[in-house]
Amino acid sequence: MTWSDVRVDLGWPVALALVVLLPAAVFAVLRWQQQQRARRLGRFARPDALPRLGAGHAATRGRTVRLTLVALLAALALIGPRWGTTASSEARRGLDIAVALDASLSMMARDERPTRLDRMKQEVRRLRAASRADRLAIIAFAGRSYILSPLTADEGAIELYLENLTPESVGQAGTSLARAIRQGVELLGASTGNADRALVLMSDGEAFEPVEDVRAAAAEAASQGILLVTVGFGSAEGSTIPEVFGNTTRDKRDEQGNVVITRYMPELLEAAAEAAGGLFVPAEATDRAGRVRASFASLRTERRLVASREDHVARFAWFLTPALLLLLLDTWLARKPVTRRSARAGESAVPTGPTRSESTVSAGTLGAVTDKAGALIALLPLGVLLTVGACARAPDPAIRLAEGDAIGAVAAYRVLMAEGDTSLEMRYNLATALLAADSLDSASELLEAVRRASDGEVRARARFNGGLARLIEARAVNGDTADRAFAAARELYRAYLGERFDDVDGKWNYELALRPQPPSGGGGGGGGEDDESSESPESQQQPGQLDQAQAEALLNSAARDERDVQGKRQRMTRQPPPPGGRDW
Repeated sequence: MTWSDVRVDLGWPVALALVVLLPAAVFAVLRWQQQQRARRLGRFARPDALPRLGAGHAATRGRTVRLTLVALLAALALIGPRWGTTASSEARRGLDIAVALDASLSMMARDERPTRLDRMKQEVRRLRAASRADRLAIIAFAGRSYILSPLTADEGAIELYLENLTPESVGQAGTSLARAIRQGVELLGASTGNADRALVLMSDGEAFEPVEDVRAAAAEAASQGILLVTVGFGSAEGSTIPEVFGNTTRDKRDEQGNVVITRYMPELLEAAAEAAGGLFVPAEATDRAGRVRASFASLRTERRLVASREDHVARFAWFLTPALLLLLLDTWLARKPVTRRSARAGESAVPTGPTRSESTVSAGTLGAVTDKAGALIALLPLGVLLTVGACARAPDPAIRLAEGDAIGAVAAYRVLMAEGDTSLEMRYNLATALLAADSLDSASELLEAVRRASDGEVRARARFNGGLARLIEARAVNGDTADRAFAAARELYRAYLGERFDDVDGKWNYELALRPQPPSGGGGGGGGEDDESSESPESQQQPGQLDQAQAEALLNSAARDERDVQGKRQRMTRQPPPPGGRDW
């Protein structure tokens, strides 16, 4: 879990002001008491004599700091901070329910806001929320019916199919209630378990098929012990059906050129519920999901373990515990007897601190992989990592590279290697300079050799810059060569992010490696102002251009890929309209 995943909730937000006011009040009171004590002691002795009498102010100052910190921690605990999640399982009782959803063109009518289809999805979500222990299957139908999801309790899968449900999800236009009912009966008939089964059919009822077919299908459901509930959507006045053509939207027309008006037709829905001995919920009902749920009251349920998730776990103990420990420490120090000691002759009253040489850091040393002093060198744009390990005795290559003289840096590093410094850090720096000088093949080979022979920090950085070299190469060529280079870059960045999952530069470059074509309009990084800059890899990978939303988008890339796959599976080529031209 990264800090970007942490969501903080406050149980008592009104008390947030106490985080500032309570410590400030405690500090003010203790300081006032300290001043009053010093004034009273000043009547009995000179200030320079007080330390020898054991009446100095050091202990008082320490107590002020401790108690102020206690007040701060107590205030933080009082506001009730909560974050993180905890998962648990509990036993509930549930049913097996198949939901057949009308995905014909008429469900795009706007006599229910925002559309009939969207309102139907809302009712399915409400039905699902009423009992998490139910297993739900989703069937989409128009002229034909399709099983989108088998019986499952996975809320993520159910939501995925609901979001992708559109008129394009079905392959034949029109509306056939009988086929949807038969499909639901077959699906529920294959289910295992002791729970009763129910089929919920949601539609505007505008179907162009004989009522006898619908009654026969409903009777078959009843013969197999399946409760059939039909739910209506739409209005008797009806509405037009909007169709989108490019950037324009116009009302659907029939073969004669007349604007199509789709209307709510409850007759077939009522007939199906009557033939099956089930329930019909009209479109005028205010709580359709609630009425559907109430119809399940007499059905036999099955005991199941349901995973429940509690968000925002209380974390007040993280602040209250150190506050109590500080109080115990303060109590112990207050009861500790005070020892008086006279200053010996020649003893300094002020303790000497460490000398400057003990606390300073070597000039120019910003970090190192080994015990050698090293200089971190900013390499390229493109979210590149800093290089490591340039010898302190010869900073000239690092300075040249930082100033943009990549060729000079390459020559200087090779001189150092010729003098005998063939360490992994030196070879890494040479490869980095070669990469900056656009010698991609040489840089890739050397970085690969360093990666195989090293571990820890050097290996991680070799992976990063090796992936960078492959990414630059891939974006400069086309065809199979580009595909191979993109694949190599992805592999290196996956390994890098496996160890450093919170590195935003690595995430940015990995996301670029996932895309076969450079992003348009500045690549999402917000940098390019013209076409040339938008096509430049360097301009698209500036580290400062990656915002939090893009980092979060990368972390969810697997979910996006899955959604795309499911969406493509649901979208099928529309077939010719049914006889009579009624394809809504």
